[in-house]
Amino acid sequence: MKDQNEPAHDPEEELVPEDDAIIGQALKWSAVAFVAIGAVVAAVVLLRPKEDTTEVVKEKDAGAIESLVTDESVIPSVRFTDCTEEAGIDFVHESGARGEKFLPETMGGGAAFFDYDGDGDQDLFFVNGAPPASEVAATGATGSVGNRLYRNDGHGRFDDVTADAGIAGSNWGMGAAVGDYDADGRIDVFTTGIGGNHLFRNTADGFVELAEAAGVAGSSDQWTTSAGFFDYDNDGDLDLFVCNYVRWSREIDGQLNFTLNGTDRAYGPPTNYAGTFSSLYRNESDGTFRDVSSEAGIQVTNSVTGEPMGKALGVSFVDIDADGWQDIVVANDTIQNHLFHNNHDGTFEEIGASSGIGFDRSGKATGAMGIDIADFRNDGGIGVGIGNFANEMSSLFVASNASMFFSDDAMGEGIGSPSRAHLSFGLFFFDYDLDGRQDMLQVNGHLEESINEVQPSQHYMQPPQLFWNAGPDGRSCFVEVPTETAGDLNGKLAGRGSAFADIDGDGDQDVILVQVGARPILLRNDQALGHHWVRIELVGSAAHPNTIGATVVARAGGHTLRRQVTATRSYLSQSELPVTIGLGTADALESLEIVWPDGTKQAVPVPIELERTHVIRRAD
Repeated sequence: MKDQNEPAHDPEEELVPEDDAIIGQALKWSAVAFVAIGAVVAAVVLLRPKEDTTEVVKEKDAGAIESLVTDESVIPSVRFTDCTEEAGIDFVHESGARGEKFLPETMGGGAAFFDYDGDGDQDLFFVNGAPPASEVAATGATGSVGNRLYRNDGHGRFDDVTADAGIAGSNWGMGAAVGDYDADGRIDVFTTGIGGNHLFRNTADGFVELAEAAGVAGSSDQWTTSAGFFDYDNDGDLDLFVCNYVRWSREIDGQLNFTLNGTDRAYGPPTNYAGTFSSLYRNESDGTFRDVSSEAGIQVTNSVTGEPMGKALGVSFVDIDADGWQDIVVANDTIQNHLFHNNHDGTFEEIGASSGIGFDRSGKATGAMGIDIADFRNDGGIGVGIGNFANEMSSLFVASNASMFFSDDAMGEGIGSPSRAHLSFGLFFFDYDLDGRQDMLQVNGHLEESINEVQPSQHYMQPPQLFWNAGPDGRSCFVEVPTETAGDLNGKLAGRGSAFADIDGDGDQDVILVQVGARPILLRNDQALGHHWVRIELVGSAAHPNTIGATVVARAGGHTLRRQVTATRSYLSQSELPVTIGLGTADALESLEIVWPDGTKQAVPVPIELERTHVIRRAD
């Protein structure tokens, strides 16, 4: 969430070609304007009543700048259909908002696609919030309205199995992470929130909550957000990274008096809250975890104050320099993003600023939230997409193959201008048209229901944005898909978390969009382009059970397609673990290779049958 009191962006980042004609004239008036502004500021300082301590939160108001013009006729015709009710999803997110304007009310919630019962299809889990404390005290309620788990019948119809599964939870929930942390063949669930975390171990008799016993419960004064399982020390089991946001309590929030219009209370910016340290838990291979945050070097302090710097909302994992070890990218809200480079000895070096991923193209920190990583150019490079606050374009940090240096290419790649006027939370890459190139979707929505009253260009409910990947031969790589051509994807919502999975077994990837304080939107992908595809599901061996962090490398139509196995994407959410590879018009795979998390390579004999899921087991 962006600091709403910051000065407006440097005009340089908002320039479009037609701006050049007026730059000279603007410069002629700059000196006069500077003197005038100084006089006004001085008068305001002298005349402001000293007894008024109410902070008026002034949001910047800037419309979208002109997008690159692209022939819309080349964009594939793909429609998404809202099948939420038809699919049996009746979940409604409880934000806890009742007019008190506490910051956590507007920051949830997350969702996760995963195969909880091992039947081969993707089930759906929602993390819920909690009613306000005043209602809990009055009614004697437990303080939680409970998470929800829906079982997929394999055809995109879902049944609520929460009660039988034992995964309701009991805190003010935020996000989820999924992974088989105990290597028993069943996918477990970790949830974050305010007042402690939950770890639900998946057993033959349902889920069992073991966070305290496993050592990952956290503390009652933490506000945890996104999280993810990955193997940072290459020992074969899944470790856990947990994002901590700001230092928050009802007392702290209540003492900070924010307003948009000078009268009514508003949600305050995170710049007024102290930062926190995120947490790294090492899997001890005995069902427990050890907090190694301090010794591992992920606790970053402010060099001036010595206090914790982080305000983490999103996390993603990738081997940046192809050295066989997973690195960590953290999206921080209003402070620099972090890139933790793996030192191969259980420690990390934070290189966000020096790598170019810490700040936007103007050298500024952004209100960063959702995050995902992909080789979107199919050239072996890395693209890190990050959704940012309103009037900040989404970031697209790009590095060439195995390079440790990134540039923010959002403008040149076509997502900068269209995304600038939106407040973006969930963001992920996926190949929605199965042409072999990874597209991008971001879900949007503001924090303040009344934002339009003080900022005409902004609205609380905002439409998602789908960006089609036109490939390297286009004027820009990504092209925004017109909302009127994408079916039910064009609806406005208070978007937060998002994830994707093939819910109905037809090969394309369907989408869940989570709203704060409202029902989610389940969108079925109804593309009918005739493109070929193949899905790969990896299964480890007894000696090496973990598959998260593996890379599937396929070659088809003269192109090399790389897809990393990870559930941790977007904001507070998790997507399916099986990998979908769109082939476009190519009718065969030329080669297929699995690079397992420890670097071992396994060639898969080709040809293999297309339009189906293949289970690939580790050979050793």
